[in-house]
Amino acid sequence: MFIRIVFVLGSLLLSSVVAAKEVKITEYLPEVKFTANGKRYTIDRIQNENNDLTGSFAKTSRKCPPFCIHPMEVAPGVATVGELEILEFLKNKVEKGSGILVDSRVESFYTKGTIPGSVNIPFTTLTASDKDPGFRQAMARLGVMTGESVNWSNSIHRSVDGLGENNRKLDWDFSKAKDILLFCNGPWCDQSPRAIQALLRIGYPANKIYYYRGGMQNWLSVGLSVEIPSPLASTR
Repeated sequence: MFIRIVFVLGSLLLSSVVAAKEVKITEYLPEVKFTANGKRYTIDRIQNENNDLTGSFAKTSRKCPPFCIHPMEVAPGVATVGELEILEFLKNKVEKGSGILVDSRVESFYTKGTIPGSVNIPFTTLTASDKDPGFRQAMARLGVMTGESVNWSNSIHRSVDGLGENNRKLDWDFSKAKDILLFCNGPWCDQSPRAIQALLRIGYPANKIYYYRGGMQNWLSVGLSVEIPSPLASTR
C-alpha cells in the first residue's frame, strides 16, 4: 500500500513538472488569471522558445511622419507603464470594476488581435465632438457623466438666451471616472496619444490615465497572450 501511494504521488509530481511553464512572466509568476467584461481570462507567454515575431509587427521601420517614435511621457501626470503594470491593472482595477483597459486603435486593428480583457474605444471616437453620440457613449462607459451649466438648466433658459441647442455648454463630471489604461500599436503609433490628449482637454484627471507606450508590438515581442475579439465588442 505504501509503495502504491509513493508511486501515485511520484506520478503526480512528475506530471506537474512536465506541465510546468518554462517561459514564465516573471521568475515566480507563470500566468495571470482574471475576469473582465464577464469573461474569464488567462494571460501567459508562448512556450515555444523558437517562436519569432512575424507579420506587420516584425517591421522595424515606418515612414515618419506619420509613424514617428513617441516620447516616454505622453503628457504631464499621465503614467507610462509596461507589461507587468498592465497585468497588475487587470487584476487590481479591471477585475474589481474600477478600471478599463482601452484598446484605442480603429476596429480593423482591434479585430486582428488585442490584449485580453481590453475593450475597443477607437481614438476616432475619443477625439470626436462632445456632441457626438459615440463620444458621449464612450464617456458614460468610462464613468464620466454630463450635466448642463446653470444657464441651460431648463427649456425656459434656452428659449430666453436663444443660443440654440448646438451652443449648449456641457459640464463633465469626473467624480466617478474610472482609471483607464490606453494602448495602440506601438511606440510609433499615434492613436492612443491622440486619445489621451483629447481626454485631458475635456478635463479627465491625468492621474486616472495610464499609457502603455509599447503597445501591441511590445506585447507580442515578449510572447504574451492575445485575444481575437468579436467585431461587436468595439465601441465606435
